[in-house]
Amino acid sequence: GHNAMSKRLLKKTFCLVGVAAILGLASTSAMALNFPVFGVDEGSVPGSAANTFDADKMVGDYIEVITFTPTGPGTSTFEVSLKWEVGQYVLENMNVPSQLGCFPAGCYDVYALYRGAGTAVTQLDGSTIFTTAEGVGSYELYVDPAQDTGFVQPAMGNMAWGVVDPAADDYLVASGIPGPGTGILDPSLPTCGGAGINCGSFGTSASVELTPAGKAYFVLPDPFYLVAFQAGQLNNFTPAGTQVIDGSLDQIFVPEPASLALLGLGIAGISLTRRRKA
Repeated sequence: GHNAMSKRLLKKTFCLVGVAAILGLASTSAMALNFPVFGVDEGSVPGSAANTFDADKMVGDYIEVITFTPTGPGTSTFEVSLKWEVGQYVLENMNVPSQLGCFPAGCYDVYALYRGAGTAVTQLDGSTIFTTAEGVGSYELYVDPAQDTGFVQPAMGNMAWGVVDPAADDYLVASGIPGPGTGILDPSLPTCGGAGINCGSFGTSASVELTPAGKAYFVLPDPFYLVAFQAGQLNNFTPAGTQVIDGSLDQIFVPEPASLALLGLGIAGISLTRRRKA
């Protein structure tokens, strides 16, 4: 129930404070973190059966179009347009029974559209550091009750994804503005290898404001968290011109930007992701 969820949330908060105090800003590879819990009411989605659950992470796959504009030797600005489709909810690294993404009818989809900008600097070792500009761009999270929405990939990073919604029933549940973020592309990583499917990571944040429909869907805590943090894995690419990148991305919610440091994440581009279950 709601009271039990609130107690778990309070317990997690105290645990996080204790862990952070002992270990400082430890890497997620060195410790398993429990993220802040939120409650979902799937019965609020038109056509979906009643179902409520707690989760601490949203997991899915993304595609982004990013365009680089050179500003000097090894430096450039970039503009990015990203589409993320949520595959599942997770609680403490365990899948949560949900109607999200299932078939046949009666289930639904969730997707997000993100637009941002920033700077990229190539280092002497061949890696590239990306820094997101705060307050530039947009973050929007949608529910697709009919699971019928298609997308049109933009030609450049300064353009929005096209959304084709035949039933005209998609609705916005949350929106916000990008906050600080950073990432690194490093082809020399052992995980990059010949396939080039895991050559870096990124972490970005955005403010979160729920719509009335969003408050019916994300029911706890109330008031809801103020910040969404997204962490993803980067496949290999050349940081020049226009590139299309895909991979996996996770999202958590936190009360405020300072909470990211408390969790040991900072905005260091540390990837929380794991491959979405097929």
